[in-house]
Amino acid sequence: MALEVQIEKKLSDFELNVAFTASEKPLSILGPSGAGKTMLLRCIAGLERADRGRVALKDRVLFDSDQNIRVPAQRRRIGMVFQNYALFPHRTVTENIEFGLHGLPKEKRAARVTALIERTHLKELANRYPRTLSGGEQQRTALARALAIDPEALLLDEPLSALDTHLRSQVEAQLQEVFSTYQRPALLVTHNIEEAYRLGEQLLVLSRGRMAAYGPKEEIFRHPPSREVGQLTGCKNFSRARMNPNGSVEALDWGCKVRVDQALSKQPAYVGIRAHHIDFLEARTGGEASENVFPCWLVRASETPFRETLYLRLQPPGEEAAYDLQAEVFKEKWLRFRDVPCPWHVRLSPESLFLTPE
Repeated sequence: MALEVQIEKKLSDFELNVAFTASEKPLSILGPSGAGKTMLLRCIAGLERADRGRVALKDRVLFDSDQNIRVPAQRRRIGMVFQNYALFPHRTVTENIEFGLHGLPKEKRAARVTALIERTHLKELANRYPRTLSGGEQQRTALARALAIDPEALLLDEPLSALDTHLRSQVEAQLQEVFSTYQRPALLVTHNIEEAYRLGEQLLVLSRGRMAAYGPKEEIFRHPPSREVGQLTGCKNFSRARMNPNGSVEALDWGCKVRVDQALSKQPAYVGIRAHHIDFLEARTGGEASENVFPCWLVRASETPFRETLYLRLQPPGEEAAYDLQAEVFKEKWLRFRDVPCPWHVRLSPESLFLTPE
């Protein structure tokens, strides 16, 4: 089963223009606030009208501007979980879940609702009203309601954004459980890079209404097609780049030459490396040069509960507070070398560096 999407819609600041196909593997739609992510979902669901394009699900055309086809939202067989949950405040959990099932016989309706309440761990809350539920409980209710109609596609708009860390972890586990058995198109909108990576198999990066990248998540994270996509997927380190005749790459802003495994058909504009891919060598014996190994000096450090972010210069620091690279290491490793006098040595491995043409 596939969801085919081609949508063009003029928005206030830019035009939403996307075309992609989603199948059984969950698709994460990643982008900053205001990129058009929610509008994209609403057009697919039929809650907003696209200016031009086509939406087809399985063997049904839901929208086609050329053929003047526009199937109403309630007949699209698409389940949607809204960012603010959109539960009916005057209905119980059970009544919210069964809302879209009035066409079913009473016995089938009751059996389906009971199964979903069990599946989403809401049994003890079945007769409660939304105002008495936590954010995670409301989110699970909204998810059960979306699944109740046995949708042929599932759309989730920032499903974890309003939850605290503990509840986010619980609901994320619930979503992973649902995706493992759903086996139909599922689109998850988020601006959180880690959520996009953990929950989706495919990735679509949206920037001001246009598709900046689309494909397998691992490929996009390992080799972003542009500096913009690298930044939107969390890469902190970029330098202007120039290819040398011998095949090495000169990182102009870092002041060093590196070898990069990635082949690029045209002259690169930037070279990049993700902060967690910078490798600290804990021992150096002798001063001989090694491939992609450079001395570094610490400018400053920033602590989180489990990681340390280190801001580094690849040349002896002067009075300025500028840094060349941002690295992330787990606390356990940081504690092993933090008291060692600088310079330390870092390796920018050829397989972790990537080039972009723009």
